[in-house]
Amino acid sequence: MTATPSPRIRKTGRDFRWPGGRHVAVIFNLAYEAWSDGKAPGIGPMGNPLPPGTFDANALSWGTYGATCGIERLLRILDRQKVTASVMVSGIFAERQPDQVKAIFGAGHEIVAHSYAQDIIPAGLSADANRDNVIRTTDALASVTGARPRGWMSPRGTAGLDTIETLAELGYDWQGDVLDTDAPYIQQFDKGEIVAVPFNMEINDLPHAMRFGRTPTQFLELFDTFLANTLKADDGALIIDVTAHAHCYGRPGGAWAYEEIARRVAGRDDIHVATRGEIAAYARAQIGA
Repeated sequence: MTATPSPRIRKTGRDFRWPGGRHVAVIFNLAYEAWSDGKAPGIGPMGNPLPPGTFDANALSWGTYGATCGIERLLRILDRQKVTASVMVSGIFAERQPDQVKAIFGAGHEIVAHSYAQDIIPAGLSADANRDNVIRTTDALASVTGARPRGWMSPRGTAGLDTIETLAELGYDWQGDVLDTDAPYIQQFDKGEIVAVPFNMEINDLPHAMRFGRTPTQFLELFDTFLANTLKADDGALIIDVTAHAHCYGRPGGAWAYEEIARRVAGRDDIHVATRGEIAAYARAQIGA
């Protein structure tokens, strides 16, 4: 796999701030994910490993919870708290759960293309396969909602060498497969440009619970501490991502913490709450040509 030429970068200045002069933005993300037929999540709730080559039916059942229960619970939370989220959706749900994808879109949430399935990770694809995956995912979601998704985030946040250039060429407005800075920037390629909206993992239920074994109470405490300390000192514009996976904190044991964060954010005038697409559009306007 040959590396594509590095894009030209246009950044925000040190004086860049969110609307109203705020320096902290909060994005509520949901991950609504599925795996291809015959595939299972790479992680699950059981700690003891299976023999090599054994299909993990337990992990698959755990992952399926997002479609059967978790997504609906999280959408009810967002509706109660009047929050609009960026929802990462696997393209395969256009076939498996079209009514649910329509419901997400109809409720006003941003549909974010999230590869065709969780096991299709762009970093492992050739340039042609990357392109095919982007087109397949885009067309599948558009066929259900009637609108092309404008943003993309790869499974595991891991783009391939050709993914971002392909997204720019195909007219995507933004991508979230970067963790390298605090504020958005523009990536300019020969055949198009795209806004890179950095993602952060501090308030993310999957590593929080499944990797580090922390509790929902700690999830809430971590957010409170993060927000309080970033508001104390204006160190430039930044984003706090609050992320729940439908198969993880879509469960009753964790969903309450996600809702409590939304409740504590509602109505505050010292932070900017927006979708990832809104963040990208604002940054593009500020950076300009």
